[in-house]
Amino acid sequence: MTGTDLTPRVVTLGTAGGPRWWTGENAGKRSGIATAVVVGDSTYLVDAGHGVGRQLMLAGLPVNSLRGIFITHLHSDHTIDLGSLAIFGMFTLKENQHQIKIMGPGDRGELPPVSARAAVAPSPVFPENPTPGTKAMFTHLMAAYATDLNDRILDALRPSPFDYFVPEDIQIPTASGYHPNENPTPAMEGFEIYRDENVTVTATLVKHPPIAPAFAFRFDTVHGSVTISGDTAPCDNLVRLAADTDLLLHEAIDFDWVQRAYGSAANSTGQASIDHHKKSHTSAAEAVALANRAGAKALALHHLVPGTTPVSVWESAGADFGGRFYVPNDLDVIPFGTDSTDRILEEMATVQ
Repeated sequence: MTGTDLTPRVVTLGTAGGPRWWTGENAGKRSGIATAVVVGDSTYLVDAGHGVGRQLMLAGLPVNSLRGIFITHLHSDHTIDLGSLAIFGMFTLKENQHQIKIMGPGDRGELPPVSARAAVAPSPVFPENPTPGTKAMFTHLMAAYATDLNDRILDALRPSPFDYFVPEDIQIPTASGYHPNENPTPAMEGFEIYRDENVTVTATLVKHPPIAPAFAFRFDTVHGSVTISGDTAPCDNLVRLAADTDLLLHEAIDFDWVQRAYGSAANSTGQASIDHHKKSHTSAAEAVALANRAGAKALALHHLVPGTTPVSVWESAGADFGGRFYVPNDLDVIPFGTDSTDRILEEMATVQ
């Protein structure tokens, strides 16, 4: 696309959720969760799951096209390749490169409560700094690679990643009443976190205990909007944010798999895992119901857990959705907004 063509689209760089490499049938078909919102020559990345740099390359979206990186929450499956994206991606940046904002949750402020399944309370790691936010996490990641970075800065005269990547913690409106443990998902309207000539990005708090804060993001362009749920249980804040959106990308989990995977475990870890999934995630049928409530024109399921579940399991929920329904593969292109569908589907057909 040329720089004057602002037809918006989503590229599903990675569609699997979960902090693991999924094994068994269909293994390797889905990379870690990462989504590109593309407007003209500009790319806006939501989450940086494993393989995100390679997926950007395969999608023809160079790192120097990034305008912003938006992190829904600080679970590892959403952030694991943030460091590699900055360090490897730095080699593709130009001297006059615009800065790339990295926006995500701030420091949680306190640890979550211990699971009621625990016989003995476990000890947290790094108790002196147990809940760093996005800015601190990115700084720590770069510090871990200081040997590599300084070799290249001093010997090969390469730039510092901090010349181009600017991490920033999203500030939650004080009036919301947010508290990480006592009120992690207060009822609220979306609030603006980013704006440029292409997009306005609005965030809201969603329900993904025990992590807090956890965000959903909405991107509004002159041609239409896309809303990305992040990880969440069914949540009214998400419905409000996604009202009348052209495209909703919503997470989905296979609760039958959860029961098969953990239901036979007699230990507290298995039962705690079931507790977590049930209180923190959304089934495909629930995602369809939420999209219908929001009046979304199209729904795509992603962050699929497990990443190896047959597509038919997800597709079975689609009959109840009132708009266009997708279960995208990695690197699929999904148009959104007025007058965009026919044009981008024609482009996809040409490529194929």
